Amino acid sequence: MSQRDAIFPPDRHALYEAHGYSAAIRSGDLLFVSGQVGSRSDGSPEPDFAAQVQQAFTNLKAVLAAGGCTFDDVIDVTTFHTDPETQFDTIMAVKGEAFPQAPYPSWTAVGVTWLAGFDFEIRGLLTNGGR
Repeated sequence: MSQRDAIFPPDRHALYEAHGYSAAIRSGDLLFVSGQVGSRSDGSPEPDFAAQVQQAFTNLKAVLAAGGCTFDDVIDVTTFHTDPETQFDTIMAVKGEAFPQAPYPSWTAVGVTWLAGFDFEIRGLLTNGGR
């Protein structure tokens, strides 16, 4: 069995501890990143949707950095949306900043009815695990 190493960014530990999960797990050459939402450092959601999406990407970037990775290492992304039809343009603008050129990661977008007070969540899978 591969060793599993938990990865955490320098802050937001209370959020992960309160909900009982790791920000990311490195196993072999893969880094599995938990869903990141647009939470402030105290765990509360950004009220403005565009700011919430930007903060989710910022939080994802912090987890990637803690694992020694960047957006260039991301090979697969799943996003969750409470209202995909009206949110798509806002999300795509922020996505374009994180992934400005090909090759783009594979991407699956899922419409959901509940995200614990949030409207957007992003998770990723990375190759080379930041090594």
